Amino acid sequence: MKKQKKRLLVTGVVGTVVTFLCCFTPVLLILLGSVGLGALTGYLDYVLFPVLAIFIGLTFYAFYKNEKSISNGEK
Repeated sequence: MKKQKKRLLVTGVVGTVVTFLCCFTPVLLILLGSVGLGALTGYLDYVLFPVLAIFIGLTFYAFYKNEKSISNGEK
């Protein structure tokens, strides 16, 4: 069970970092522009900000579950 909670935390953190990089750096602008899909960049905010919120929520949930299991004495 501990391994699953740690995997959930790692998934949340990695997803948050990747989504953050796509939101606040021109990574997607360069990638989409290089394959000819630059017109889609206007819609990125509608997708990336909710995804960022979901991954941040997942990270906090996993951290909370991890801390709760530690305080209960689970190993």
